Amino acid sequence: MRHEKKCERGPIKSMQGFHQILFILSLMALSWLTMMVVHELGHVIGGMLTGGTVQYVALPPFGISRTHVSPNPHPAIVVWLGPLSGCALPVAVFAWIGRRFLERKNIARFLAGFCLIANGAYIACGAVDRIGDCGVMLDTGTPIWVMITFGVITVPLGLYLWHGLGSLQRVLDDPPMIKPWLAYVVFFTWVMSISLEFALSAR
Repeated sequence: MRHEKKCERGPIKSMQGFHQILFILSLMALSWLTMMVVHELGHVIGGMLTGGTVQYVALPPFGISRTHVSPNPHPAIVVWLGPLSGCALPVAVFAWIGRRFLERKNIARFLAGFCLIANGAYIACGAVDRIGDCGVMLDTGTPIWVMITFGVITVPLGLYLWHGLGSLQRVLDDPPMIKPWLAYVVFFTWVMSISLEFALSAR
């Protein structure tokens, strides 16, 4: 009888571990895609509001996203709306979701934290290396200290949101914490997102 119980626990434990890994990997991949989408959305909105023409938006699932606006009458506004939108929109969604939807709110918290950290680190580090948008910011008159300050504010805020989720080690040590349906929802959301980005990404 004890032997049968041990045999039953084996497959159950394996499936719990599978759901745990599926959830973590899918959430990380979805975070990257979400970060690119909300960042580029800011550039698109900036281009449209300032009289520019959005020529294309590239959303490569395994690369770096970019938005080409030409003509671009106000490049400083367009370039800054990328990281500003990339931080503000995920935080707004997180704040909007009610506490009774705990799983959704925690996922939104993780995504918001990821977007804050990614955008903040990108702008602060890019102030030195002139990477991507950062070169445009510097060329249009943004002081380096403003870019670094942006990172100093957003990165700790992102870490604070992550801290509110509790210990990652606790999740790793307790696979049953991850509900199977939640793992599959996050996974299929990522699959649909990556399929859409493949379809819409400029070649």
